[in-house]
Amino acid sequence: MSSSSSHRRTSHTQRRVAAVALVGVSALLAAAVQSGAASAAPQKSSLGKINRGSLAVQLTPSQRAELIRDADAAKAATAKDLGLGAKEKLVARDVIKDADGTVHTRYERTYAGLPVLGGDLVVDTTKAGKTERVVKATRATLEVASLTPAIAASKAEKQALSVAKADGSKKTDADRAPRKVIWAADGKPTLAYETVVGGFQDDGTPNQLHVITDAVTGKKLYEYQGIETGIGNTQYSGQVTLTTTQSGSNYTLTDGARGGHKTYNLNRGTSGTGTLFSQTSDTWGNGTTSNAATAGADAHYGAAETWDFYKNTFGRSGIKNNGVGAYSRVHYGNAYINAFWDDGCFCMTYGDGAGNADPLTAIDVAGHEMSHGVTSNTAGLNYSGESGGLNEATSDIFGTGVEFYANNASDPGDYLIGEKIDINGDGTPLRYMDKPSKDGGSADNWSSSVGGLDVHYSSGVANHFFYLLSEGSGAKVINGVSYNSPTADGLPVTGIGRDKALQIWYRALTTKFTSTTNYAAARTGTLAATGELYGTTSAEYTAVQNAWAAVKVGSRPGGGGGGTSFENTGDVSIPDNGAAVTSSIAVTGRTGNAPSNLLVDVNIVHTWRGDLVVDLLAPDGTVYPLKPFSSSDSADNVQETYTVNASSEVANGTWKLRVQDKAAQDTGYINSWKVTFP
Repeated sequence: MSSSSSHRRTSHTQRRVAAVALVGVSALLAAAVQSGAASAAPQKSSLGKINRGSLAVQLTPSQRAELIRDADAAKAATAKDLGLGAKEKLVARDVIKDADGTVHTRYERTYAGLPVLGGDLVVDTTKAGKTERVVKATRATLEVASLTPAIAASKAEKQALSVAKADGSKKTDADRAPRKVIWAADGKPTLAYETVVGGFQDDGTPNQLHVITDAVTGKKLYEYQGIETGIGNTQYSGQVTLTTTQSGSNYTLTDGARGGHKTYNLNRGTSGTGTLFSQTSDTWGNGTTSNAATAGADAHYGAAETWDFYKNTFGRSGIKNNGVGAYSRVHYGNAYINAFWDDGCFCMTYGDGAGNADPLTAIDVAGHEMSHGVTSNTAGLNYSGESGGLNEATSDIFGTGVEFYANNASDPGDYLIGEKIDINGDGTPLRYMDKPSKDGGSADNWSSSVGGLDVHYSSGVANHFFYLLSEGSGAKVINGVSYNSPTADGLPVTGIGRDKALQIWYRALTTKFTSTTNYAAARTGTLAATGELYGTTSAEYTAVQNAWAAVKVGSRPGGGGGGTSFENTGDVSIPDNGAAVTSSIAVTGRTGNAPSNLLVDVNIVHTWRGDLVVDLLAPDGTVYPLKPFSSSDSADNVQETYTVNASSEVANGTWKLRVQDKAAQDTGYINSWKVTFP
């Protein structure tokens, strides 16, 4: 789910927010320099043999608008085709068109006129107009017992203000009155209030805290932060070429070649647009903080490189893919150690760092923060739990892509995040993609508890996956930087190259991910994207499987150590507090009995795994317990590999995975499962 205005944070601060935002504001660094047409060094393509029909075509703003109008005109028929209820309506939000004519339309949903948070979905249609695939943020049936709240809106507002104050918010006040919504992002759809709290966070970042309150019980259901934290003589990129605009005898930092992007000076302010950089000379800054235009040059340059990266790599025209440029604001606040993207103003904002000595305007920071805007306008990954980690990782991944794309000798491409801005004060980067745990807090691999981490730490799983997919495991030196990436299973991973990895991640983000995508679903989505681009029997497809297995998401082909696998990838809905369901696998071609180390890979998507009892059923009906019910196991999903001594069972026959939900209020489905005979 995405919010119309939000902010994202990229730096680690002392405060840890337990549950934060969906999409919006991001922060980091940016840099810029002098006038002229900003350009990047030509990029050598290494996409190999790719299915060009599955690549997105570059749409003009008018073509994109026409496709959205067409989707809106047909939305009633689409809702009917999808089997949505009479009270449900679709609202077309975004569209991607492939070279083969396939159209991926992203919709929001309403129920009885109320916005459904977590109700987004993507519908893929062929050139002939046939619905080919639907990806939903929730599989729950949209239905609530009543649309009449049992508590007053004022109670929800009071709760939201209390939450904001507990998080350290300053000058806290409700930004707007609570609105009625249907909350469907993490279980059974519920009538709720959404309250947005303004003011400032504890570190000076603008506050845009969204609090979701059950409109019947008054219980807080969710909270997320809407602000997400992420010739010119620049401080970080050396002397660069900037695209500026001449007006009379003055030049301004206005980039007419990139949607009219403008760069403003806030001059220590914390609100408004500030003053557009303007001067009689077309040389901007002197490379130091003594000149206010230095940070302006860095920001302007970072915005140009980000625009060019998306356009030339993916055919995307601007953050919203509509040809419209955002704008940048530098010199925010006093010694503000962060940067952020805000969907509300459609703008990037940069602080000047500790002592106002290190503005957060490096290339990868600019790419990171503006990529939050891309995520907001595509998948809208909820900025909390595993989806929040994926949101942050997406910005790290594309921010890294921007840095490599820029090919700037003063800031060569690397797999380090924020290495130029010295946010730690000791010259170390903010994050490491080859081994995320080197920052002292990020997760190298998935576990059932990773969703409880701050999103800047849970992002480590996807960052590690991307590095392994791009470069592979083990020790190596790239652009003068030494890396040594481990794998969770101790087995090697061979990389496919950064260009291919970026294409796979972008296609998954724009056509497979939704607001509620978690790591299990991200694996499914990236495999689907890889299959479309390179084929399901390709080396690239195997590499994606191996890279995810190396960070403990799913298993390697054949279970990792060789052997024969049998898999069922069909979805099976699990009734809430209902009867057990089964998914079957027919094992054939084996001789004798099953082994004493039969591997059972289970991938279940669920909002409260503790409710579930999971068993393996042998062909003769013998039950092998895999996972018990546990009221204290509050994590999401079941992604585990179990070893079963099945040596007394005949191998050939129908094996079943049996799952039962034994408590109310949480839902899910069997995503896939596999048995491997080593």
